[in-house]
Amino acid sequence: MDEQSDVMPASAAQSAVHPPTHPLAPLTPAEFLAAVAGVRADARYGAGIMFETIELCEPDKASVRAWTPGQPVPRRARANVFRLPEGRLWRLIVELPAGTVVGAREVPGARPMIQLEQFLAIEGIVRAHPDFQAACARRGITDMSTVCVDPWSAGSIGRTDEAGMHLAHTFCWLRLREDENFYAHPIEGINAVVDLLRGEVVRVDDYGVVPVPMTEYNYAAQFRDSFRAPLKPLDVVQREGASFTLDGHCLSWDKWSLVVGFNAREALTLHDIRYDGRPVVYRASLAEMVVPYGTPDRGHPRKNVFDIGEYGLGKLANSLRLGCDCLGNIAYLDAHLNTMTGEVMTIEKAICIHEEDAGILWKHWDFRTDRAEVRRGRRLVVSCICTVGNYEYANYWYFRQDGAIEFEMKATGIINTAACPPGAPSKYGTEVAPGVEGHIHQHAFCARLDMAVDGDANSFVECNTHAETPGPANPYGNAFYVAETVLETERAAARRANQETMRYWKVVNSARTNHVGRPVGYRLEPGQVLTPYFTPDSPSGRRSSFVQNHIWVTAFDPEERYPGGEYMNHSDGRGGLPDFIAGDRSIVDADIVLWHVFGLHHLPRTEDFPVQPCISTGFKLMPSGFFDQNPGIDLPPETNAASVLAGDACCHAGHGAG
Repeated sequence: MDEQSDVMPASAAQSAVHPPTHPLAPLTPAEFLAAVAGVRADARYGAGIMFETIELCEPDKASVRAWTPGQPVPRRARANVFRLPEGRLWRLIVELPAGTVVGAREVPGARPMIQLEQFLAIEGIVRAHPDFQAACARRGITDMSTVCVDPWSAGSIGRTDEAGMHLAHTFCWLRLREDENFYAHPIEGINAVVDLLRGEVVRVDDYGVVPVPMTEYNYAAQFRDSFRAPLKPLDVVQREGASFTLDGHCLSWDKWSLVVGFNAREALTLHDIRYDGRPVVYRASLAEMVVPYGTPDRGHPRKNVFDIGEYGLGKLANSLRLGCDCLGNIAYLDAHLNTMTGEVMTIEKAICIHEEDAGILWKHWDFRTDRAEVRRGRRLVVSCICTVGNYEYANYWYFRQDGAIEFEMKATGIINTAACPPGAPSKYGTEVAPGVEGHIHQHAFCARLDMAVDGDANSFVECNTHAETPGPANPYGNAFYVAETVLETERAAARRANQETMRYWKVVNSARTNHVGRPVGYRLEPGQVLTPYFTPDSPSGRRSSFVQNHIWVTAFDPEERYPGGEYMNHSDGRGGLPDFIAGDRSIVDADIVLWHVFGLHHLPRTEDFPVQPCISTGFKLMPSGFFDQNPGIDLPPETNAASVLAGDACCHAGHGAG
């Protein structure tokens, strides 16, 4: 039910409304327009300049904490701009609302991200090229309007003829009729390489003809002849409204408060996260995502796309639909971003905020007295869904009443497909339909968590469980314990998960203790972590070296924002986490940032086609000594009056099945 077509330009009149209410609220349309006007008025850039991204230049932490509601909101924008066809990229700081450029530097060798506006333009450029048309003709395809071309980032694979260029590497499919699922018809072996600066095809690689599978496999309702019998309605009804309040981008619910942000690169960002007024996380975001594919065949080794750093996840956010993407009493926030030419684009309802029943939070039955105490919990959900080509990525941040924070990434959409001889897929994939192969791949995510557990002076602790050595201290062979180790420097804190020791990590504040005298803390519980299978010195390995560890910890630096580096498109692997920790700074009683790498290991199944059910991954931040007791102990007892006994017919049918 998500449609990218809801992205629309914002007019100057629209841009005047909703001024920022917090220093960390995202830029307003008026601020985007002021930044664009200021850059274009600067003689160094002029009217022909292109805009990669414009985002809030976040104030320093001291300024944010000193600010109080009602005071003027100091605002600056950070802009990456470039000029066609030369491709030089400048990083600018723009004072708002004046639009004055107060900081500027050219970034040698940097390339802008692939822009949303270039996606369909690339398809037209490729379709029109005679070499591409000839390659299609060798496969019996002559109507170019039926050919769908997806632009992928080209990476850096060491080809000397591509040195210094700004490229997209494409894959193509055939659409047999309007709206049908073209990913069922991969045109295997043709890859056009496009110069993004000049808008022209550099070359067309043809690795040989594989027959195009022509059977339709559709998922849209319009193509289905029948559906299963519908279930009875399951409604989420909040007759008295939602329990959260939203003031601009400042969100509060139960004992939680935070600021909701959004930008073109990371999409959803969360700021100044507090529980009952106590700081927990200063800033949280999904900072990078890389999807390496595992086949060496034909053009597929170039599939190693950084969906955040090379495309920008925010520009690919869906406009969400009430009653489809989220249920209940919903609040939405629009996302305002810039186009490549400096206009404002608005994605309506890009961010969804709602609350959900989260099941039993705690319960105990005292069998001696036959008395039970039970409390159901809720969770606040802040989410967005982004479509990157064939995949949908649904981002969910959950805030629970026991003080826990969870992040869940749900991946759905359509697997990337290739053609194979029917019945003979390669060893690197699964035949999901006759002649249609899905290659093995991974989705590696990196969350950036700027921690602030009861303040900025935090330390990082690794916790491993060990069995006690058999002997006098363990006469029955049953003893095991958790050993805690403070990791004092950045290099020491570059670590991997270990299931054998049930490893987890804590961020503690040694200056604040709980009622048993222990430092207050929050625990990072890794969920699904990945083993990388590309070699570290391969093109994929060099550019995504951050996936070699599951946790990294750095001393806070406002310029260290992305695990793979600030400028990912055509990057060579420098400027990311391994470089951040090269100085091996102290992380004891310091302002520290956690970088957690997790993900999905995906050998496609036949059940993943023609559209993939959600598969999910994520992590938890759990209070660990942060509270003196269960923080949900003060929830009032209540019984849900809307719950009723199921009818006799339902019950009898269920029993009869046994």
